Amino acid sequence: MSWRFQLLNKPYGSVTEGPVWDGENLLFTHIAASRIYRCDHKTDEITVWREGTNRTNGLAHDEQGRLFGCCSGGRAILRFDPNGDDVVIADEFDGHKLNTPNDLAVDRQGRIWFTNPWNATNIDESEIEEPGFRAVFCATPLDGDNYSVARVEADSTMPNGVLVSIDGNTLYVAESNSDDASIDRELRAYPIRNDGSLGPYDTLHAFGTNKRDAQRGIDGMCLDEDGNIVATAGWPQSGPGPLIYVFDPKGRIIETHPVPCIRPTNCVFGGPGRSTLYVTSAEGHLFKTETDMTGWALFP
Repeated sequence: MSWRFQLLNKPYGSVTEGPVWDGENLLFTHIAASRIYRCDHKTDEITVWREGTNRTNGLAHDEQGRLFGCCSGGRAILRFDPNGDDVVIADEFDGHKLNTPNDLAVDRQGRIWFTNPWNATNIDESEIEEPGFRAVFCATPLDGDNYSVARVEADSTMPNGVLVSIDGNTLYVAESNSDDASIDRELRAYPIRNDGSLGPYDTLHAFGTNKRDAQRGIDGMCLDEDGNIVATAGWPQSGPGPLIYVFDPKGRIIETHPVPCIRPTNCVFGGPGRSTLYVTSAEGHLFKTETDMTGWALFP
């Protein structure tokens, strides 16, 4: 099936991200504007849902439908409560600030797995990176609004999109590697052990190493009901261009679909049958396309 992308809003001129389906409508972030927008799935009307989010990037629901986000400007993981409160879930590790949390995924135990690269464009110039903190972290719920935070891997140089498999046994991580031309941009699969630690990763797909000529690796990802990974990747200057990739759980490319933008950033399935794929971009687009797939998420 050929996917035909419909433009739902003209590009804002800077990155849109974090699309999530709340059971009725789509939410997505405009990082520079510190806003979360709502897109009505019946009319495609886009309205402001939340303001003052301090450059929040990725969004994710837990199994109860509570909304969490990666607050890059505030160097924190937040919970966006219906009453308007923004509750800090995690903002430090081992006495140090987080960097610029980018993307997150919540599992059935309520653990929040999040990537913590350094994105200088998503934070005030006065802020300083914590050296050695470009990694994946996990915030584990304790009691009330208290969480314990742990660094769960030390292999990444620029971790980006993150997903927990449907069975909860695998953590998928996009190693974007924006800085080091000698390291592959990769899709990685880490086994999640019973104690919440991660085992050594398998490389499911490598996009290349040379910064000038390499394909752009994965930015954001979502899952379909069969456990396949649907990912945004690519750019016009090299490789096959901006694409939606569909990988099986072992990393085999099942299909690809061109996207009419320079850099697609993230995607999610929505709509009543969860067969509509919504896509955001670095230029600030929001697209949708009908697919022959059915998406999966922890909520709803």
